[in-house]
Amino acid sequence: MIKTLNAILVCTSLVGLVAVYALKFQVEDTASTKSALERRIERQQASLSLLEAEWAYLNQPTHVAPIVVRHNAVLALQPTKPTQFAAMDTLPMRPVVQPDTTALDDLFQSLEAGIDPIEKLIEASDDGTAL
Repeated sequence: MIKTLNAILVCTSLVGLVAVYALKFQVEDTASTKSALERRIERQQASLSLLEAEWAYLNQPTHVAPIVVRHNAVLALQPTKPTQFAAMDTLPMRPVVQPDTTALDDLFQSLEAGIDPIEKLIEASDDGTAL
């Protein structure tokens, strides 16, 4: 009896040992994948900041102005005039729209008559049939 118990304990210990080592290698693999992803994210963030700096340089008026002057005949750009902007008081007010209450009145009348229009929809959805 004790010999079989010892054999079972040795076997379970070996299975546990193999499981622990397998878990260790799996965790190391996951950690290396995580660090590789972090390095890739850092490279992409550095590239993004470089692109943002280049975009800011290319959008400067001193960089764009010679291009506009060179192609002014084709572009026909004009400076913005202050009269092109509207003030809040010049915008028209939204028209007042009265709600349409006929559908709501019809619903209340059908409910008072004992007809439930939603009941058909619920039964149709329970049956799986489309309306």
